[in-house]
Amino acid sequence: MSEFQIPDRHAQLLEYAQSLTPPAGWKLEISGDEIIMMAGPSAIPQRNLLQIREQFDAHRPSDMMPSENSDLASPNVGKLRNPDLTYIPLESSGNQIPAEQALIAVEIVSPSNPENDLVGKVRDYPLMGIPLYLLIDPREGDITLYSEPSAGGYHQQWHGKFGDRVPVPAPFDFELVTDRLVRYSA
Repeated sequence: MSEFQIPDRHAQLLEYAQSLTPPAGWKLEISGDEIIMMAGPSAIPQRNLLQIREQFDAHRPSDMMPSENSDLASPNVGKLRNPDLTYIPLESSGNQIPAEQALIAVEIVSPSNPENDLVGKVRDYPLMGIPLYLLIDPREGDITLYSEPSAGGYHQQWHGKFGDRVPVPAPFDFELVTDRLVRYSA
């Protein structure tokens, strides 16, 4: 498919996805020619997300706001993704936010569909122009921070474990404390 066909195909998939009525607590995403339906998070991911969000909120730029489960759209590359947490401009409006306006995408790996976060979003977020991708994996207690996106992927990766301090670069510029994150096996 040529790059000129991607926005048209994306528009068709988006129209179809919006006509669907997912079960309560489920959400939809689009990646390439796939519509992905996922169950909403349980208590452990929500607890971990709260730990992460409180720290990012304290260091967010004043013209940005936190948003949980917002649709980030990149029609030119055929992507619509819905991170667990992102930071977008205060003046954002509408149902879809241009992905290049997001400062970060934060994901808590789903135990039922880990490949979506570990493979699909690692591939899609740099294509969408999202500068930082923080991946929290409660299955093994792993943390990865991706940065410096390009069409070929993220050029920098920081890997650690729950309990490590994550060096979050500008515009947040702080060390994320992770010793209160909870694993799924806990």
